Amino acid sequence: MKKSLYILSQFSDRDFDWLMAAGRRKAVPAQSILIHKGEPIDAFYIVLAGTLAVSLEHRDGEEIAQLHMGEIVGEISFIDARPPAATVTAIEDSLVWTIPRTQLAAKLLQDVEFASHFYHALAVFLTDRLRGTVERLGFDKAYPIDDEEININPQVADNLDLAKARLSWLLNRLRDS
Repeated sequence: MKKSLYILSQFSDRDFDWLMAAGRRKAVPAQSILIHKGEPIDAFYIVLAGTLAVSLEHRDGEEIAQLHMGEIVGEISFIDARPPAATVTAIEDSLVWTIPRTQLAAKLLQDVEFASHFYHALAVFLTDRLRGTVERLGFDKAYPIDDEEININPQVADNLDLAKARLSWLLNRLRDS
């Protein structure tokens, strides 16, 4: 859930409203592939329910991560426009909020304030991911891996309650529809 909180904590109410209007939910049945390594993706995703596995083909399909409710998917390929380096498969029946790449790219070009919030949120998130990777590789023992609340980025902490409320609102909205 921490990943989407980075994004949602940086958005204004207007930004969040746009995300809700632009996106749609998509069912991802168990064992189906959401993202194929090497194939361009056409959306940015937020996991609403279920579990997705991230795997690397060059390591014999080794699972390197699992993504759960609130995690974002496809952000790296969105930023650098290169095909994904990993495959993302649903472990169980899952549900994602999908924002079409073309709509998001157009919004980022047309709305400077939205773009500023979006790119800042991704920068903060990717920086945190890099710190976690460095830690998992054993180069930095200063931060506990599993303690998200203590280890949360201070830029996100101030808006954490708002981000959690937005994610809950999105999930409730989808359950009711």
